[in-house]
Parts: sequence; structure tokens; C-alpha cells
Amino acid sequence: MRMAEGTGTRGWRRVAGPGIAAWAAAARPVAEAAVRNSTEAWRCGGTWFVGLDALPNSPDGAVGTTALPWAELGLPPEPLHPAQLSVTRPGYPQQGTEETEAAFRFRLNRDAAHLDGLLPVGPDKRRMVKEPHGWILGLPLNPADAGAAPLVVWEGSHRIIGDAMRAAFATCDGPPEDHDVTEAYQAARREVFDTCTRVELPGEPGTAVILHRHLIHGVAPWRAGAVADPPGRMVAYFRPLLPSVNDWLRPDP
Repeated sequence: MRMAEGTGTRGWRRVAGPGIAAWAAAARPVAEAAVRNSTEAWRCGGTWFVGLDALPNSPDGAVGTTALPWAELGLPPEPLHPAQLSVTRPGYPQQGTEETEAAFRFRLNRDAAHLDGLLPVGPDKRRMVKEPHGWILGLPLNPADAGAAPLVVWEGSHRIIGDAMRAAFATCDGPPEDHDVTEAYQAARREVFDTCTRVELPGEPGTAVILHRHLIHGVAPWRAGAVADPPGRMVAYFRPLLPSVNDWLRPDP
């Protein structure tokens, strides 16, 4: 897998094209049916459908006979998992029973900013790189206003996070996927909040956004008056895995 996906100093890029629009049009009814027929509970007080592995796409990313336009996306073809279908509704976020007061405040005030693949492990929720993604691809599937809980990124945060993670793993003397990087990650994220520009990235069908694997990102609260087509603002996400944590840590060429 090629890790450098052309995101540059910002850590993200947006692309658009007819192939992306055709894929979104083909995926939309399939995604709507998947959400409608799912038994998964909506989180955040019924305002967020997480939808992991919910889209029944092919390993090459195709939906039915409509291919994922790799060349138009500027990405090398990779074997893909079923896409996540992240759907938000008006009122997002509400505090659900699954979330502590502190976690809800962070979601509300900091967009639940996070690093994909860094998972909370054990009762103390220690952070470890359990899913070393190569890149993150988001494809909006239906029309939604700019204020309908858009994706949020902290530009340039991938450089801060990458440096911090490489320093943290320099002391690793066991399996890297079991290395506790909680303190290093939290300190780096505080630096990101202090020094990086927060940018909202609403999207429309026919566009796609590619994020660097180390980019801090989240979801903004749904602004009053914003609307989206049913079942809510819906985005398909792909995050193919790298072979190892060491590959995930490696600086881009």
C-alpha cells in the first residue's frame, strides 16, 4: 500500500469528478437500505449511526456494477473492507447512555477529535495502535447543508502526531500494537488544539476527501436550521489497513 496520498502540509485534500458522482449515486440507495434494515442502535441519543462495515461493497470498492474511481481519487487500488456508513441527524450530539459527562463535553466542545486506529484498551482505556490505517477516504452520499454536522480537521496535525508517535515508539520493547501511547497522544493532541487551524469540511455527492492517516479529525455539532436528506447526513468511509504498526509510523517519502 502506498501511504503518501498527496495530502501535503494540510493533511487533507478534496477531489471531485463524474466517476465519484456515479459511485455516490449507486451507493446511496444501497446505503439507505443498509441503514434502514440494520439492527444497530443509534448512538448519541439517537443522533448518530456509526455503521461500521455497513455498506456491502466489493473488495475493489465497487457497488453493484459501479466501480470506485481509483484514478479519479488519485489513490492506488487497495483491497477494501465494507465501508463505514456514518449518518448524523438534526440535534447531534445528544448525550447517550453509553457516554460519560466528560466524553460528551469533549464531543460537544472539541468535535470528539481523535486519531483513527488508536483504540482504547482495557478498563482504563489505554490508547494503542490496534488498526494502522494507510489513509482515510470519505465519500458523501446525499445532499446536506454545510452545518449538518460536517467533518472537522486540524490542518497540519498529522505532522505533530507523526513526530509524537515516532518518539513514543522509540521506547517500545514489545509488540508495537500493545505499546501504550496514551500520554504521548494526549500531549500531542493538546499541542494540536493550541497550534493547528480547525477547518470544517462539508461535502456533497460527487466529491471526496482524503485524510492523512495521522490527521486529527472529528465531527462538528449539527447547527440549528441545517437540513439533510433522509436518513441524515450520510458519508461512506474507507480505511484500508497497513501491514504493520511500523509501516504506520514511517515518515512519508
